[in-house]
Amino acid sequence: MNSGTPPSVGIVAGEPSGDALGATLIHDLRNLFPGCRFVGIGGPRMHDAGCEILFEMGSIGMMGLDQLFSRGIDILRIRKRLGRRFIADPPDIFVGIDVPDFNLSLESRLKKRGIPTVHYVSPTVWAWRGYRICKIRRAVTCMLTLFPFETEYYRHKNVPVSYVGHPIADEISQPDREGARQQLGLDAGMGQTLIALLPGSRKSEIDYHARLFAESARLMSTENPEFRFVLPFADTTVRQRFVDLVGDLDDLPVRMSTGNARQVLDACDVALLASGTAALEATLLERPHVVTYRVSTITWWLFRILRHVEYYSMPNHLLSRPCIPELMQKDATPRKVSDAVCRLIADRRQMKALETEFRKIRQQLKVGADMRAARVIARIMKTEHC
Repeated sequence: MNSGTPPSVGIVAGEPSGDALGATLIHDLRNLFPGCRFVGIGGPRMHDAGCEILFEMGSIGMMGLDQLFSRGIDILRIRKRLGRRFIADPPDIFVGIDVPDFNLSLESRLKKRGIPTVHYVSPTVWAWRGYRICKIRRAVTCMLTLFPFETEYYRHKNVPVSYVGHPIADEISQPDREGARQQLGLDAGMGQTLIALLPGSRKSEIDYHARLFAESARLMSTENPEFRFVLPFADTTVRQRFVDLVGDLDDLPVRMSTGNARQVLDACDVALLASGTAALEATLLERPHVVTYRVSTITWWLFRILRHVEYYSMPNHLLSRPCIPELMQKDATPRKVSDAVCRLIADRRQMKALETEFRKIRQQLKVGADMRAARVIARIMKTEHC
């Protein structure tokens, strides 16, 4: 890095969560390096933070193998163009935020040209497609992990790594069920149980989960009239897709909302959710939950062949003993899902034990991830060592 001029950072994020990480990283690195320039792929938050957006992040996003043939060629073209741009005008460092299928190949190409590369958010190489570790070793100057067990995995595989903690844990100060209910205008009432329903944030997830969640809620409500439900959506588009598939659920004691999923999780007694970030948020908010998920048959078939782990939800890998109920693919039926939620609610001792374990996880992950990540990247820019 030339100490006489502000550094430049190439950066790529392909999803809203990565856009949020990228925006914060830009802010923190600018505090460390005033005038630092950022260029690459991102969303509105990275743009507002001052990143020069060459391609919108939606142009490289892909959900499962279903979109491989419809979008794969365009994504490869974008990656090739971006690589040529960074080789012609090399940044001082490149940061790939998640989207490993896009970023790792780009990182490998740039690293060969002498550009330090950081991958922020570990691929789940420890869980499936373990053969990727060789590519990761060639591609990254440093891997930034969000979970401690990932750090040990990479050290064992001789990949330079640094644990930074999880930004979501930093955002959650202290769960406040009553406060969240007051802010949402919810009153479960004496003897009533409030259940959060989170079928996913993407259109494709709604397509696979809408009927499952609606029918599961109907079974629970029929057999337990005291149950109440809250159904938050990421945005109005996702909400409309859900309504198009299953209707407004006027026959159920359910309240729909938009853009406040984390607050709904804080307000609930228990949650039914699609596997993903929501499971980690529920854990950090100390809310017991049941995890379910459905994908296309071909995606599921390949995952089953290439996986190395028994459990799918991240919190089950963080607990001292995996005990969060998981119902995946063919096991994800309304009857099985309804029964799992009801069993969890009935077992008050298990609910309390989970809340205690979840609190320990939040304390472990709450270490100031954003600034730790920025400082590791700053160190690599100065020394080229992780």
